[in-house]
Amino acid sequence: MTKPPLLGDEVAIGRLRWRCRRGMLELDLLFVDFVAHALEQLGEAELIALNSLLDLPDQQLWKLVSVSDEGMDDASKQVLAKLRGESTQ
Repeated sequence: MTKPPLLGDEVAIGRLRWRCRRGMLELDLLFVDFVAHALEQLGEAELIALNSLLDLPDQQLWKLVSVSDEGMDDASKQVLAKLRGESTQ
């Protein structure tokens, strides 16, 4: 597992941006838009959750994004909702 990113740590955010590049085309396209529009607005807990989600294999991550996020913690659910383009409270 990689070190969680920290707010204000531009090197860590850059690494996180790089990790958003995926091998599965569908995920890669999704993350291109997400990184461009939502990454800078994530809080510390969401950045840590995103970092953990990026540790998952593409097929497992795609299933969470496209089908179900049951069993995930609240921060991960918020990140997944943002990836889907859903508004979050």
